[in-house]
This record gives sequence, C-alpha cells and structure tokens, in this order.
Amino acid sequence: MSQEAVVAVSARNRRAFADLVESLDADQLATPSLCTEWDVRTVAGHVASVLTMSLPGLLLAMVRARFDVDRAIDRVARRVAERPVPEIVATLRDRADSSFAPPGTGVLGPMTDTFVHTADIAVPLGIPYDPDTADVRLGLDFVIGQRPAGFTTRRRLEGLRFVADDAGFAHGDGAEIRGRGIDLLVAACGRPAVLDRLTGPGVDVLAERLR
Repeated sequence: MSQEAVVAVSARNRRAFADLVESLDADQLATPSLCTEWDVRTVAGHVASVLTMSLPGLLLAMVRARFDVDRAIDRVARRVAERPVPEIVATLRDRADSSFAPPGTGVLGPMTDTFVHTADIAVPLGIPYDPDTADVRLGLDFVIGQRPAGFTTRRRLEGLRFVADDAGFAHGDGAEIRGRGIDLLVAACGRPAVLDRLTGPGVDVLAERLR
C-alpha cells in the first residue's frame, strides 16, 4: 500500500475516534483505559497532542521531563486532556489528515496508533470495535512482522505464531495464538486485557510475558 493510502487509513480512523470520544459521557471519559495510569479522556488527549505538537514543543517537553520520553508523553497528554472535550474532538477532526511520519516508523507508526488507542478506550467501555480487516493487516505486518521499538519487543513475540483468520495473516513459529486481527494487534502491543479473546497454547506464554 502506498504512503498516501496509509495516511488515508489514519485519517479515517482518527475521525472515527473523534466520533467515539464525542459520544461518551463524563463517567465513560473517566473510565480507566487499557493504557496504564490513563483514563479514557487522557488517551483522547494523547491522540490529539500527537497531532498538534510542533518540533520545538516536543523538544521543550523533553527538556522539562529530563529527556524521559514516557514522562514527556504523559505530561503532554494530561495537559491536553484538561481541555474541554469539544475542543479535543475538534482537534482530532481538524488534524485527521496529518501525514506526520516519525523517524523509524514512518506513516505506519501513527496508523497503528489509531487502531491501538481506539481499542484502548473501546475495550474497557464494552463498545464493539470492528475495524476494516485489510487495514488491520497493515498494522499486524508492521508490529508483528517488523517488531518496531515503542510498539512491541522481540522478546515479547519470539517463539510465538500469530494467526488472524479474518485478516488473512499468519506470522512466526512456535506456540500458536489465534483470534481477530485487531485483538492480536492490541495484545502484541502489550495490552493483556484482550488475551481472553484469543485462543491457542501461545496465549499463556504471552500472558506470562505481559505480567
């Protein structure tokens, strides 16, 4: 798939994410997400912050966090999450077509983020999430096939075979993990909450690694 087509997938997902956030009430926004220590609203703030932060702003955040990447991301996400929800939603829609491509991941990184962060809020809220399986296949090829830093680790996935029948995806050798493509993607990115949706002898192996 071309870079332009990947960016188009990201744009569709961001608009759908904005619609989802807009539909939530205060209790739902305060629900813990699949992202450790973030509620649903903070996940929305994070997604919006990635679309609006300039390079100087990123450097300043890094300096203030003493070059701790995770701390910088957390602080910025929480700050943006304090904005009114309609403002966050508007940002998500206005910047949906962003073609930002971080070094090391290219456009596939932001695209994969759109899938994972939507699941981060949909799963704990019990909201069905059934993204296009052909698009999810791109994320699976990226995360499980390439094992990019920031999304997963080689140790987490080694010795496992991932099979997503709905996405026509199979990769790896070893104990099998089978399920929907989106659930495999989210699990590979370190979210144990979806493991009960998967089957196969590799599920217990992955669960142990995610503890």
